[in-house]
Amino acid sequence: MKLPNGVTGFYNSEANKPPNIEEKQFKQLCFDIVSCNGGKVLGFNTPQSPANFYYAQVEVSGNSLYILLNAHYPYLTFASAIELGDINFIENPFLYEQFAPFYQIIGAVELNSSFNQSMVKKADLNSAELEQLAYWKPETVGQIIFNYWD
Repeated sequence: MKLPNGVTGFYNSEANKPPNIEEKQFKQLCFDIVSCNGGKVLGFNTPQSPANFYYAQVEVSGNSLYILLNAHYPYLTFASAIELGDINFIENPFLYEQFAPFYQIIGAVELNSSFNQSMVKKADLNSAELEQLAYWKPETVGQIIFNYWD
């Protein structure tokens, strides 16, 4: 996966400031999709420092899980647990199908794949992001796209 400029939420000038994702649409889709399938939204969180992503805690078919959306790009995924710096990414084919028309769904396999320096050369990350990578030393792609860096 090619990482775009600003995916981490960091930038060093207005010229390379990342775009922002529409909170209202994500929140509405979470409520609509989950409730139409007999589930409920238990909580909704906006990106607050140090997190760079929105997330909704939902219950569908008796299962509690999280729906995560990067704050700057339409990258969406699912998790069974979110703890500061540790996200357990999971697959959810049913919700994948529901959200796919609106967002790019990134699966657990891709998010848990190892991140290495050769990937930096293919990425469009800005210098502020490269500094963060050097400091935080993420081990997976998921730790970059959905991070708790401050």
